[in-house]
Amino acid sequence: MGASERGLRIEGAAISPLRALLDRCVHCGLCLNACPTYRELGLEADSPRGRIYQMVRVAEGAPISDSYVRHLELCLACRACETACPSGVRYGRLIESARAEMERKRPRPWPARLARRAAMDVLLPSAFWLRAAGTLLWLYQATGMRTAAERSGLLDRLGSLGRLARLAPRAEPPFFYRHIGKVFPAEGERRARVALLAGCVANVCFARLNEATVRVLQKNGCEVVVPRRQTCCGALHAHTGRIEKARELARRNVDALLREDCDAIVTNAAGCGSTMKEYGELLEDDRDYAARARSFAARVRDVTELLATLGLRGGLQPLEMTVTYQDSCHLAHGQKIRAAPRQLLAAVPGLHFVELPGADSCCGSAGIYNALHAQMADSILRSKMEQINATGASVIATANPGCLLQLRYGVARWGRGQRVLHVIEILDESYAGRR
Repeated sequence: MGASERGLRIEGAAISPLRALLDRCVHCGLCLNACPTYRELGLEADSPRGRIYQMVRVAEGAPISDSYVRHLELCLACRACETACPSGVRYGRLIESARAEMERKRPRPWPARLARRAAMDVLLPSAFWLRAAGTLLWLYQATGMRTAAERSGLLDRLGSLGRLARLAPRAEPPFFYRHIGKVFPAEGERRARVALLAGCVANVCFARLNEATVRVLQKNGCEVVVPRRQTCCGALHAHTGRIEKARELARRNVDALLREDCDAIVTNAAGCGSTMKEYGELLEDDRDYAARARSFAARVRDVTELLATLGLRGGLQPLEMTVTYQDSCHLAHGQKIRAAPRQLLAAVPGLHFVELPGADSCCGSAGIYNALHAQMADSILRSKMEQINATGASVIATANPGCLLQLRYGVARWGRGQRVLHVIEILDESYAGRR
């Protein structure tokens, strides 16, 4: 929440920052059809307007009930309602604040608290534990255990655990951690010096995407620094109400990445970029970090945004493929970036682009939503796959690792054998001349 919102008053009485944001909603209902859960269920309580009404009731003193928790947790936080809203309601901030309050006042059962703490506070920020988990995941794949489990029908009998096993990404050794601390020179005349956020899980499960990102940036005149001491961006923590941990991780990244003298801080993960662009707000009350966090946020660029601004250099080779593009929610709705990925795809010779109807509607990934709310995520994804299949595209492009995983799962269940690639991977194939 911005500082200007903190100072609002009505009849001489100070308004809480949360209530000031809630009062922006005029209950017009234009957000309803933009909301995936409302489209699926048709329930007012599972629409942005309905959830805001429930937040207002809690702000007025109503208890945090089981129903309140259920309706707010079913939200994907895709922020499509922000795009639809004529009043500028910052729903993303509202849902994060409401979930943080729920975490404080309605503690989860201890097994759930322990599992979340292990995953978010221990695993994601730790290079050591991510390497260890990645190695175990690779052994599970390389020994044939994953294939055997899928073919035997065991995963079907395991229910939600089996679904999680199918959703799990593949480990990609050698891991990208080996490049942390390196500087990759620009090819030709240097146009920019950028710091790359390598991410957390991406170092293990999207190592090839990170390497492709470095190569494409080099091809386009960027010197790429991969700073040491960087860590998880904190996006998942912020989205699930663990605000203090998100702030801790933000401070670590501000220290690590601002240390480099760079023109931009670049990420290939739309969810990470959206959160990093809001570090200034996340740390606005931290006297030691507020100004530096604002400077950090002002430098953050999605890799497609940066490349579209610089303009692609020549050297792209023809790729004879039909491609459709699925907008990542936190790129389209969070960062308001839509044209850049399409502009980059249009630059590839031989590539035939087909626009996807409803491209900016959520695929159902939403961080860890597809693991926590499997039925809703599957329903949303199945509808998405029907739209994708109708395009006839052989390649599905997107701009966020979470979307890549969700869409690959969708292809396996309801697709027609399409490849699912990051926009940067398509550019990398074109520069390399791979067909």
